Amino acid sequence: MSLVVSKGNQDFLYQQVMQLVRELCEQGTLLPGEKLPSLRKMAEKLTVSIPTVKLAYQTLEVQGLIEAREKSGYFLKTAAVQVARPKRVKLSREPVSVNMQVLIEQVYDAIHQVDMVPFGIANPVAAAPTDKMLARTMRRVMSMAGSRAINYGAMDGYAPLKKQLIHRYLDFGIGIDNQELVITNGAQEALTIALKCVAKAGDVVAIETPCYFGIIELIESLGLKALEIPLCPDDGIWLDDLTQALHDHDIKACVFSTAINNPVGSFMPNHKRKQLVELLESRDVVLIEDDVYGDLYFGAERGTPAQAYSKKGLVLTCASFSKTAAPSYRVGWLIAGKFAARARRFKRAFSCSTSLINQWTLYEFVASGEYDRNLKLLRQTLRGNKERMIWCLQQALPSTVRISDPQGGCVVWIDLGKDYDSVRLFHLALDEGITITPGYIFSATNKYRNCIRLSYGLPWSERLESAIAKLGELLHLAKK
Repeated sequence: MSLVVSKGNQDFLYQQVMQLVRELCEQGTLLPGEKLPSLRKMAEKLTVSIPTVKLAYQTLEVQGLIEAREKSGYFLKTAAVQVARPKRVKLSREPVSVNMQVLIEQVYDAIHQVDMVPFGIANPVAAAPTDKMLARTMRRVMSMAGSRAINYGAMDGYAPLKKQLIHRYLDFGIGIDNQELVITNGAQEALTIALKCVAKAGDVVAIETPCYFGIIELIESLGLKALEIPLCPDDGIWLDDLTQALHDHDIKACVFSTAINNPVGSFMPNHKRKQLVELLESRDVVLIEDDVYGDLYFGAERGTPAQAYSKKGLVLTCASFSKTAAPSYRVGWLIAGKFAARARRFKRAFSCSTSLINQWTLYEFVASGEYDRNLKLLRQTLRGNKERMIWCLQQALPSTVRISDPQGGCVVWIDLGKDYDSVRLFHLALDEGITITPGYIFSATNKYRNCIRLSYGLPWSERLESAIAKLGELLHLAKK
């Protein structure tokens, strides 16, 4: 095929441009999630006018082949193949004690091995790295801080960073008192403190299923019992199942991803989030919202934190910079509300303070505007990576496989079918230099042995595409 259009052709010039784009797609030259040449560049290559290319692109957008992204250009959409979504699971009858430590340790050991294809780690920042920007910022901070750079910080956090976060929540109409916000060592410490504030060993805590395994292990370590509430792959917790669970059990608290779920990638719309808070507060049940992926949405706007809908102060919000700026900095926060005094005591007992130099650097990074600019780039990159990964999975895996369609975040959830063992596939992939996360560890009740989670929070490359093809080849060896 030649990149040529001709005025002598019976088709209009814009129609020839459209056909050219279609052929690029069919030949695999242009893959889902990739950006098309700009209007100007395509016009120059084809020796046609910019309005001609624009009309071609707009027509292809109407036809659903490409999409325009604000201030970014046009991108090829995922092929319109009907991929079945993961099935709804049944509500658990009874809360259970948790014991997932051994397999979780194996997964952690695997994801930190060098020279592996790291599909097993959810580190979205790797798709649009901040290391150079943060290095510049930290050098500037160390110059300003002098000897303070090596000192302990305030127990509840660096005051300017706290004020900055409080101002950002005002965008959602959420007013936060300075004493209610505690800076933590990542969101995991925030979740730990929140659970310690509202529950004790033996209490029942409702979690979504599938659920991030770090929460499951945390519940195990605190001696709590987990009650799994099924998750819709599109818009979060099934509220009818939650209502039934509240009727049947003495639930002390719920730990839910109120925005973007890990591992499914569902997005709870604002009206449903409001209903969730109203339901729980009508029964005086605390909601601990895990909002670490809230800023990594793919839709038109960010979901409003559940904190905004609370009337009784029974919502605690946990978030961090780990998924949006710097996982190694371990800077998160907890909005503790009426539980603030208790939260501050636990923070002091657990870790005294969070790294001052890291907090200061992040404060300057946000204040400079670089954080928000990179965050926008990160969302765009992750969205493109998601579309590429789903397309590659469609090519590599059997048509019977069910694949989630994440509405944000950096992971995709795959139901391989009842005949396959994800733990076996985990070990087979490891031998080939590929890490994946077996679905088994995303449940407190041994569900999802036939599921896996893959991360697309990576710089995309042919190596990743080859690794996905290799997983497809290994799959027949993972049969039960």
